[in-house]
Amino acid sequence: MTTSHSLRLADVKARVDEVRDEAVAVRRDLHAHPELGWHEVRTTELLARRLTEAGLSPRVLPTGTGLICDIGSGDTCTALRADIDALPVPDAVDAPWRSTIDGAAHACGHDVHTAALLGAALVLAGMARDGVLDRRVRLIFQPAEEVMPGGALGVIAAGGLDGVRRIYGLHCDPRLDVGQIGLRTGALTAAADRILVRLTGPGGHTSRPHLTADLVYALSTLVTELPAALSRRVDPRAGMSLVFGRITSGSAANAIPARGEVEGTLRCLDVNAWRLAAELIPTLAEQLAAPFGVEVDTEVTHGVPPVMNDAGAIDVFRAAVEQTIGPGAIAPTDQSLGGEDYAWYLEHVPGAMARLGVRPVGVETAADLHTPGFNPSEEAIALGTGVLTAAALLD
Repeated sequence: MTTSHSLRLADVKARVDEVRDEAVAVRRDLHAHPELGWHEVRTTELLARRLTEAGLSPRVLPTGTGLICDIGSGDTCTALRADIDALPVPDAVDAPWRSTIDGAAHACGHDVHTAALLGAALVLAGMARDGVLDRRVRLIFQPAEEVMPGGALGVIAAGGLDGVRRIYGLHCDPRLDVGQIGLRTGALTAAADRILVRLTGPGGHTSRPHLTADLVYALSTLVTELPAALSRRVDPRAGMSLVFGRITSGSAANAIPARGEVEGTLRCLDVNAWRLAAELIPTLAEQLAAPFGVEVDTEVTHGVPPVMNDAGAIDVFRAAVEQTIGPGAIAPTDQSLGGEDYAWYLEHVPGAMARLGVRPVGVETAADLHTPGFNPSEEAIALGTGVLTAAALLD
């Protein structure tokens, strides 16, 4: 590392300390006011207002939520990304900043991601004002990460990657202690699709199932047998998992319903097997439901490919962590079956996503992502701010 880099990174630590409290306050505000994908109006307005106050010129995306903002100048730029949407789950966290919106919460840590990136924005904006930023950095506050196929595609369509040479992002990980950053070259996540199977039949009385189509029985068969059948048609090394999270049908105990549906996600570590499964699932659903005399309509919504971390970008992340937190902060991390639409950016430009440790000190097992009790340590926000800023300066 050059002396100029070392001096800038020493400056970064002091600047991060200056914005630490504000970043935490923003995170609490966002946590109390979660907004679901494509509805992040208040969140976008809050970010746009603060970035404008910092002397920047944010550009709201054509969809009306999410924004892009460049800092500094240069022919090309390094991009930093955070997702801003919440999940449709209740908030069970007992804190003054608990969600005020029934059935919605930042249970995936997007409020932490957003606060960390806003902190980096304020640090970089200050450096630009002081004439010590010698490059252009693009901030991407992305909407609708939790909606398949994901808001990243909208960012790309709006020119969000124009001129970008590499992109960096963080994701909360409650399995890592706060102060740790998980790094992995290659596949970090899995491919993920949404699967919806609708069944229809004539309906009837539960005393005479032989005279109609027993739709609930057919749904139950699909839920148990479709994953099993799929596992025998795909290479087991692909790490494929089909899990249903919703089943809906009927309203009376003595009436066989005329319609019902099951919905879940397909996740896969292997891209080729992922593509094959999208063709297999409708066929298998038809075959499994055929004995019951019901009509089958299957929708496979292609979600995201795996996040494929570039080796060069991981090297930059490693240096950023070493210089802002310390070499001991780097932790290995496994490929997960989680889906992340950050993968779409990496289909266009090299980059990497790191896992941000958020397990509070003294907690042996923290609540997992996407659960009402997910409660990340706020100490991770300043650490994330420093790592993102350093990555932008070292790229």
